[in-house]
Amino acid sequence: MSHLVNYSYCPVCKSESLKEVLSVQDFTVSKERFIIAECNNCSFRFTQGIPCETAIGRYYKSDSYISHTNTKAGLVNRLYHVARYFTMMIKESLVKNATKKGVGMMLDIGCGTGTFVHTMSVAGWNVVGLEPDADARALAVKKYNCDVYPAEDFYRLPESSYDAITMWHVLEHVHSLDDYLVQLKKLLAPKGKLIIAVPNYTSLDAGIYKENWAAYDVPRHLYHFSPASMRKLMERHDLRVVSIKPMWLDSYYISMLSEKYKKGNMVIALWNGFLSNLRAFFNKEKCSSVVYIIEKVS
Repeated sequence: MSHLVNYSYCPVCKSESLKEVLSVQDFTVSKERFIIAECNNCSFRFTQGIPCETAIGRYYKSDSYISHTNTKAGLVNRLYHVARYFTMMIKESLVKNATKKGVGMMLDIGCGTGTFVHTMSVAGWNVVGLEPDADARALAVKKYNCDVYPAEDFYRLPESSYDAITMWHVLEHVHSLDDYLVQLKKLLAPKGKLIIAVPNYTSLDAGIYKENWAAYDVPRHLYHFSPASMRKLMERHDLRVVSIKPMWLDSYYISMLSEKYKKGNMVIALWNGFLSNLRAFFNKEKCSSVVYIIEKVS
């Protein structure tokens, strides 16, 4: 198996002051273990020994990988589908509030089976979706007849065109992080908003579950963000985090998956999700997953 060389410096701030913090198993596909390192300077975490971009595809091939298969197998996945209806409405409202537009141009990167592309299209937006997985694209076109294209089209899209670019749990999967952010900035309209949702390892549920925390999802998740490291990354690209929004349902979903991995109790999972949200109620930057609203500085 071809792997990238382990990082000797932080991908965000380039500091060489690193420490190993966790050894985490790939519970979904390979059962292999991967080291997670943390930057002592900016608090960014990242997975070491990741498969290169051409080799990582097999780590996504699982019937339980819900964003690609739309599976309803198992209690956790069934609950995911129930929650998704409400989540789509929340996301639609978030995009409209962030952009201050009722309709506009939107790009949804990593759109999976097209649910949010469809939601925003129905709301009157002109939407394009990008998705690397061919099976997921086929499901999106079959179910919604929406405009979903291969991920490699990212660098061929028209510049300064999109009022909103959404990445719902996608940035943590991107290999060429700096190149990607350069292109994202080019694609944004002058007053456009970049909307990025990622797991937050500074949350209470991450602290409870440690190496069993499902949102580490190695090796598919290459990076693990704290709010401080996200701000640092955006500053380096002349982008600015203007607000942070909580994703309240994620604490329950992630806790349930984490309990499943450790063969634990679903009641305990719900309690841990509640405790995590209770803590985040007083500090939104401690939510299990957060949404960053980002704009261009210049």
